[in-house]
Amino acid sequence: QVRLMESGGGSVPAGGSLRLSCAASSYTRKIDCMGWFRQSPGKEREGIATIKGGRTYYADSVKGRFTISQDNAKDTVSLQMNSLKPEDTAIYYCAARAVGRLPQDVTHGCGYNSWGQGTQVTVSS
Repeated sequence: QVRLMESGGGSVPAGGSLRLSCAASSYTRKIDCMGWFRQSPGKEREGIATIKGGRTYYADSVKGRFTISQDNAKDTVSLQMNSLKPEDTAIYYCAARAVGRLPQDVTHGCGYNSWGQGTQVTVSS
């Protein structure tokens, strides 16, 4: 069982910054990649950042503005979001791949199969 708990969402004006964090706990399976997805009303879920084997991958929509990082000792992954735009408004989900489970969404070479509950990010114009 993998549990992912997000924190750090909120409301900011355009141009502002937010930092999201995700604490992972896995009692039976190893996690080998983690990342962030987002979904806004009427739009498909978008994989925006992945960290795998120390390498990072980003969607074009956030490249240069968002930075994903991981603290392996604490099993946390963070997403620093700068220069936020109103179109960044969405529910943001932490995700991970638990080794040995079937993938549900393959993004940036990671077969994601575990999801957090999500945290709301709202950017006002």
